[in-house]
Amino acid sequence: MDTVFSNPAHLYSRAEVLSNPCPVARTHGVYAWFFKEIPPGVPVEGCLTLEGLTLLYIGSSPDKKGEANATQTIQQRVRYHFNGKADGSTLRRSLGILLAKKSGFPLRMVGNGKRMTLTSKGEEWLDQWMQQNAFVTWVEHDKPWDLENELFHALPLPLNIQGNKHHPFAAELTRIRTEAITSAKYAPVVAESENRL
Repeated sequence: MDTVFSNPAHLYSRAEVLSNPCPVARTHGVYAWFFKEIPPGVPVEGCLTLEGLTLLYIGSSPDKKGEANATQTIQQRVRYHFNGKADGSTLRRSLGILLAKKSGFPLRMVGNGKRMTLTSKGEEWLDQWMQQNAFVTWVEHDKPWDLENELFHALPLPLNIQGNKHHPFAAELTRIRTEAITSAKYAPVVAESENRL
């Protein structure tokens, strides 16, 4: 099915998104994440593909009408997904958990034990993985939550959970994430200060 992301003009790399000036729009809309390497266990049947890349996840900013952080732009969200931490990005958290066996950096409680990330080294490992494998594009939209909902029903998006419960992998990804979170809570806290966003 043709959608707004079927034939994007350009898919942006991490380096491009984090460059100055940033090419990502400072407005509301929906962003789509295409991947070169598919994380282990993620089903891709029926997923939109483009030049060897597979669309696995979409997000919107804001993601619902009247949301408290409705002033946040696509640019802010996309940059954070590329350069933030797993405790503030559901995409980074899912990727980090799915790639933990490959990276060797599972989800952990860090610092004072109130935050859960992949640790500084794990987040850096994920940065590099995303540099090689994650590409993003976006569309501006006045009501991004409406467009996002339409896309959930038009495309298989296996890395989305919220609003995407009808996808067969959503329940499995929820289970995998819950197990990783539980393990992190029972593991020793990693004492570190992270100099990231």
